[in-house]
Amino acid sequence: MDEFGYTQTLDRSIGKFASFAAGVSYISILTGVFQLFYFGFSMAGPAYAWSWPIVFVGQLMVALCFAELAGRYPVAGSVYNWAKRLASGTSSWLAGWLLMLSSIMALGSVALALQITLPQLWSGFQFVGDGTGPFDFAMNGVVLATIMITISTLINAFGVKLMTRINSIGVFVELIAAVLLILALGWHVVRGPEVFFDTAGFGEGHDLGFFGVFLIGAMASGYVMYGFDTASSLGEETKDPKRTAPKAILRAVTASFLLGGLILLFGILAAPDLTDPKVGSADGGLQHIVLSVLGGPFGKAFLVCIVVAVVVCTLAVHAAAIRMMFAMARDNNLPFSRQLSKVDPVRRTPTVAAIVIGVLAVVPLLINVMQPAIFTILSSISIVLIYLSYLLVTVPLLRKRFQRKWPIRDAEGSEAGFSMGKWGLPVNILAVLWGGAMTLNLIWPRQEIYNSVPPFEWYLQWGGVIFVAAVTVGGALLYRLKIRHQTGVLAEHAAAVAAHPSSGPAGEAAQQPAQGAEPSRSPASPDLVDEAVKVP
Repeated sequence: MDEFGYTQTLDRSIGKFASFAAGVSYISILTGVFQLFYFGFSMAGPAYAWSWPIVFVGQLMVALCFAELAGRYPVAGSVYNWAKRLASGTSSWLAGWLLMLSSIMALGSVALALQITLPQLWSGFQFVGDGTGPFDFAMNGVVLATIMITISTLINAFGVKLMTRINSIGVFVELIAAVLLILALGWHVVRGPEVFFDTAGFGEGHDLGFFGVFLIGAMASGYVMYGFDTASSLGEETKDPKRTAPKAILRAVTASFLLGGLILLFGILAAPDLTDPKVGSADGGLQHIVLSVLGGPFGKAFLVCIVVAVVVCTLAVHAAAIRMMFAMARDNNLPFSRQLSKVDPVRRTPTVAAIVIGVLAVVPLLINVMQPAIFTILSSISIVLIYLSYLLVTVPLLRKRFQRKWPIRDAEGSEAGFSMGKWGLPVNILAVLWGGAMTLNLIWPRQEIYNSVPPFEWYLQWGGVIFVAAVTVGGALLYRLKIRHQTGVLAEHAAAVAAHPSSGPAGEAAQQPAQGAEPSRSPASPDLVDEAVKVP
């Protein structure tokens, strides 16, 4: 941690499986695949499944770039800290800002997935109405999501050991359930793979034909395969992070692709009737297929596993958002930074940040409580923000490669934990092209995503563009006009000895005190004074 200008304040107790589990649970095969299957299917039919391998290849390019960075900078707030060493202060702050906002919104949208599953397990979970009213689905979803976020806040605030223990158990259950579900659905296949080559009339009437609806349906796959950087965001709490985090990132995205893809494949092939409207409806979807194919007891047992997956996914998204807020706050880059970066001396976790993230995650839910398309809207906006934040890392990393300033060596001259070698440049180029194309596809103001139900208003259809533009431009102005004048590592988090200038980007920071930061004496080096390290 001294190399990066910080003192070790978080609890370093996460092992290899727990690190892998953090990435897997954020991606969460069962949560994502089951949550938005109905949307992808309703848009493009069975052929929407082709978006799964396409999204995987694109995201694998990004994950490989992130694995290289995780092998060098395994610190909290991964994307923010990576961008800080690759780009300007404004770009790095925006990367953290957008990812933090996306994580907060994703936290709410993930918790909403309980509404798709719990009432199908037992009607008693439908607290609001009987589920047939125009707003019963959305309002009850908000109630369930709020309860889940409250539980997640308490667990994350208690400490990383409890969170990772629950998370690891949940991921183990999720992986076993995914394998068993694949075998069960495979046993009940009733049609051949030719169904994936039949557009089945989907796209008729659309300006771009089937390609147009396929791009919309691809959002269901794009929603699942992100968040793999979580393994590195927990790097300060991971043992041997420079080697563990890169492997965890790549294993998480690969395992998610294989298991999720097979569930999609056999789920569609085993569905009794693909023309059943329940297959493409929010209260049916893949859950309806599982219940129809496997019957009551077995089907409901798998739905219980989906609930477990939603719970651990909520925990992981919450944990990642906390680390981002903590990382930015200890650099004095947020309002009330000193409070938000405070680490509980006993539990060694950012308790205040955990509570604040939990409260903020409920706000978008309450605003959209009367919007039946709440799942799609929140999912779309959160994904756009996260793809933008990823671009703020992959683009400057590509620039560094063209300038022959990447890869670099550690201060001691040793290699980083992971390197792509000669494949780095082409992979990085593909990562940037993919990120740009997917961002445009996601933010495209289509009525099917941002205003799918009445009333049809222009400002609702353009709501995603307006919101993303507002938080991006507003965030940049906030940083330029206010925050950048105070930015600098707070004294209580600054390392006793800053990185040597020869260590590359990590050591380019000048040692200057931040506003309001009081120097303190390091117990490890009594003759040296901790000073705030200026963020580049």
